[in-house]
Amino acid sequence: MVTLKWILFVILLFSIAHAEEVYQSQDDFLASAFDSIPDPQRLTISGDLSKQVKKILDHRYKKIRVPYWQDDCRTAWVLEEIGKERPITTGFVVNSQGIEKVKVLIFRESRGWEVKHDFFGHQFIGAKLTNKNKLDSKIDNISGATLSVNAITDISRMALLLHNHVTKGTC
Repeated sequence: MVTLKWILFVILLFSIAHAEEVYQSQDDFLASAFDSIPDPQRLTISGDLSKQVKKILDHRYKKIRVPYWQDDCRTAWVLEEIGKERPITTGFVVNSQGIEKVKVLIFRESRGWEVKHDFFGHQFIGAKLTNKNKLDSKIDNISGATLSVNAITDISRMALLLHNHVTKGTC
């Protein structure tokens, strides 16, 4: 016989497994990146750029038009990639020296949440793309969070690619 306690336990377990943790809003992330937040722009991912993104992610990106914010040679991107089953929303600031900042904004997975910590994001600072669209820096894995690490590593490569595309190598 199913008891009320059992039903409540299952509901609680399901809600924990699919919890959405917001660590920082997009607006707060952008305010931390810029003295004055620039107007958002949109980049259409098509043609050769679409092929490069697909090669980085091993699939098409879910959006065709990606918002970004640019102030001179600095760009900010808020991108999403699936960890194991759910999207991880991550903010990136990129400049002419490479990645300047990485921040997990929203984490929706039941495991792998360790990527939210600053020690993980700090590994990406200064990373650039090689001519094969790989990072020129080694990113350490986190035991139990491999899929989350891979997702953020892949979209960091995408953020660098998109930055290089919109700045056209002038920065």
